[in-house]
Amino acid sequence: MNHWTASDIPPLHGRTAVVTGTGGLGLQDALALARAGASVVLAGRNPAKGRDALQQIRHSVPQAKVVFAPLDLASLASVAAFGQALRGSHERIDLLVNNAAVMAPPQRRQTADGFELQFGTNHLGHFALTAALLPLLRKGHAPRVVSVSSIAARNGRIAFDDLQAQRHYAPMQAYAQSKLACLLFALELQRRSDAAGWGIQSMAAHPGIARTDLLPNGAGAASLPGLARRWLWFLFQPAAQGAWPTLYAATAPQARGGQYHGPHRLSETRGHPAPARVPAQALDTAAAARLWVVSQQLTGAVFGDGPAATAPGTARSARLGVALAQAQPV
Repeated sequence: MNHWTASDIPPLHGRTAVVTGTGGLGLQDALALARAGASVVLAGRNPAKGRDALQQIRHSVPQAKVVFAPLDLASLASVAAFGQALRGSHERIDLLVNNAAVMAPPQRRQTADGFELQFGTNHLGHFALTAALLPLLRKGHAPRVVSVSSIAARNGRIAFDDLQAQRHYAPMQAYAQSKLACLLFALELQRRSDAAGWGIQSMAAHPGIARTDLLPNGAGAASLPGLARRWLWFLFQPAAQGAWPTLYAATAPQARGGQYHGPHRLSETRGHPAPARVPAQALDTAAAARLWVVSQQLTGAVFGDGPAATAPGTARSARLGVALAQAQPV
């Protein structure tokens, strides 16, 4: 890949991208895509952080076409509202970056819908979001969906007998499961797109070990991982570099659906984008198909010609749709 960096992103004028997550990798993804000329919808659950992210992007790229939209991936009602709002304000979406994540809270926590927080946010929230935006993606120009996984997926296992970690909760085990689920989803989405003729390229990427606030926000600043992030910062590559594999998958002409990208050095912990090693458990097509069915049952999300999602949120989505329409760059 000849040491690809964000400066190699081709012009994206006229393209529309949705990126989840307003800090760390999400911010870097949105910044790079806006710099290349894309119109970006940056989605996150914290409006204050969203405003700060927009300010940072516009400071670096004064001509940036970027708006913030509230989205809480830990709430199916919020996902449904966001999807309905975008379907009302946009004719198409060309790129969806499923990036936002929660990592290793020390105590088991639940989403608004009763799912274990990491599995519910990292996988189920993005699963429902992709279904909600599928009609717009199918109208996109060479549309792509990039799901952000992790090197932690290597140690992941889909515990179908205890998906929500109700019997046993181990923070990193639950995180690894959620990130393996993201990878399984990306590969299964490509298979289903090929079979159904959706025309979507689905790929996965991981950042290696990047200097973001994911660890201190999840495990806590005083936790061992949080302290390592603070005091051993030199072991973590900059967030902008950690975003390269995702940006490569999202924009590089040579990237293809069904591929997995990560950093090229030191066991994929840092470096330039390169093909990543797919864990054996992520190649289990039967498990991927089972996870898809279970995810549909849990979220009510429908892929294809049916309604995008059955979760509630109609009134809120109408208000959000007006806000997005008013915020569209001219």
